[in-house]
Amino acid sequence: MGGGDDNEIARRVLSWIPDDFSGKMLDVPVGTAVFTTEKYKRMTKADITCLDYSQDMLEQAEYRFRGAGITNIKTMQGDVGALPFEEGTFDYVLCMNGLHVFPHKDKAYAEILRTLKTGGELLACFYIAGEQKVADWLAKTIMTRMGWFTPPFDTAKDVRKRLESHYDILDFHVEGAMLYFRAQKR
Repeated sequence: MGGGDDNEIARRVLSWIPDDFSGKMLDVPVGTAVFTTEKYKRMTKADITCLDYSQDMLEQAEYRFRGAGITNIKTMQGDVGALPFEEGTFDYVLCMNGLHVFPHKDKAYAEILRTLKTGGELLACFYIAGEQKVADWLAKTIMTRMGWFTPPFDTAKDVRKRLESHYDILDFHVEGAMLYFRAQKR
């Protein structure tokens, strides 16, 4: 939405995870896995957990994973604001097109931080406010009304502020109304 090529941004974010990664990764929200299935097919050594609040999205993702022959993924319904994992469980948390959707953003950031290992990385891309008037209008009037986005929406400055106290920011890019970043937990 709003400028950046979603496929290209997804490719860049996913490129930060090595294909031979063999640790634990959380993908929240997994959505339909339209951007991640091909990547996960190559990540045969990874222990991947895919979580989404929507059962429908999970079913679509599971269908894609089965069709691709991927067997190293666990899917589960859940709330990012109350993750059912112990502290320091994951090496990576991938959050593609999620943070603008989550109703309790403070809880989501806190739970992601809690479940990441020290030295683990948060990789994310999502809509941010204040970059493009048309995108802001769409987010406020259409996407929110349809239930696809949940205000309030962070700006790039807001996100940087959220991250700086707990993470080293390794990459941080704004493209149109999309932000994508890579941040390592201290």
